[in-house]
Amino acid sequence: MKNVLFALVLTLFLAGPAAALVVAGAHLDTTVTVNEQPLQLNGYGIRTKWWVKVYIGSLYTAKPMSTVAEVMADPSDKLIRLNFLHSKVDREKITEAIREGFANTRMDESDVAKKFLALFSRDFLRGESVDLVLGGDGTVIYKHNSQVMGTIISKQLVKGILGIYLGPVPADEALKRGMLGKG
Repeated sequence: MKNVLFALVLTLFLAGPAAALVVAGAHLDTTVTVNEQPLQLNGYGIRTKWWVKVYIGSLYTAKPMSTVAEVMADPSDKLIRLNFLHSKVDREKITEAIREGFANTRMDESDVAKKFLALFSRDFLRGESVDLVLGGDGTVIYKHNSQVMGTIISKQLVKGILGIYLGPVPADEALKRGMLGKG
């Protein structure tokens, strides 16, 4: 009986909780909770600019999705998480990249895009994270290191943000493939 109990305890210890996945030194959660609903890591990729690793972009969804059409049509909540890898990324560089992404989705001059960009008030350092909670109801919550920086309600913004990463002209093609689980 002692051996059975020891084996059970050892198995539980070795299995442990659903641990984070480690990518480029950053810990990625395999599951997250958004609006009291569990989301699974759909995929991730590393955003590079020239030869510099800028951040890991992860997409969390309620069910596995491998195509852009599935992600765009799915009405459930999603999360895009950016885990910064570079020592410092200026706020201006991120907002310019987002502005370019919005231009590719034809919403760069919209009031909602300008309001979203205004939420970015700080630079980003290695080890920090940004969450873009994309609610199925059109709510976008921007968090910097788990601190809510702002909330905007706009289905257009949800589609625009997804378009930056998954659209026909994504921020990074390898990142897009990774977020769709094809990396």
